[in-house]
Amino acid sequence: MPKMKSNRAAVKRFKLTANGKLKRRKAYKSHILTKKTTKRKRNLRTATLVSDGDSKRMMRLIIPSL
Repeated sequence: MPKMKSNRAAVKRFKLTANGKLKRRKAYKSHILTKKTTKRKRNLRTATLVSDGDSKRMMRLIIPSL
């Protein structure tokens, strides 16, 4: 049986932290930025963690053997 392949799109979007959690970027920062407030755009710059409910599915995309 061949090796399981990881989802390359997910690998590029998520990073593993030292504690084993997944770090992600926030959405809604790509276009139509003129109507968004400066405060909102500034808060979208910071990275955040994937929620606990989604992290197991995302980890399986990155590391399929889990």
